[in-house]
Amino acid sequence: MRYVEAPTAHRPAAGDPPSVFLAGGITHCPPWQSRAAAALAEFVVFNPRRADFDVSDPAQTDIQIAWEYEHLVRADLTLFWFPACEASLTVQPITLYELGAAAAAPARRLVVGTDPGYPRCADVHTQLRLARPDLTVHPTLSATLAAARAALTG
Repeated sequence: MRYVEAPTAHRPAAGDPPSVFLAGGITHCPPWQSRAAAALAEFVVFNPRRADFDVSDPAQTDIQIAWEYEHLVRADLTLFWFPACEASLTVQPITLYELGAAAAAPARRLVVGTDPGYPRCADVHTQLRLARPDLTVHPTLSATLAAARAALTG
């Protein structure tokens, strides 16, 4: 596996396996990315969740946003996972924005999953049914990871 965590840059090299961007909740969400990275170990994994990130530092926020933008475009596949979370703390607005942008690009390869405990679960299902009716929204992280693996190897 080639594991790339923000803000480390990665440029694809000849012979690299396919790449996947782990799009989904970071703040006020469980650390699901470590499980995803382990399950997708034979691929290049772009993980925006940093081990150490000072969200109050505007310079770091700009670096983070630029890194995510660059690696979302670079990835062969974007895996979206919306974990259960407390609605009063977050509904993962950046991930919803990223999903909307990705869904509007028909050529973008996506795998999407949402925990039934995610506060906007019905919205994700409805929006994707309209924008990308060919996509399945998976109900568990395990199912989402299996679909990502199949998409990357198929």
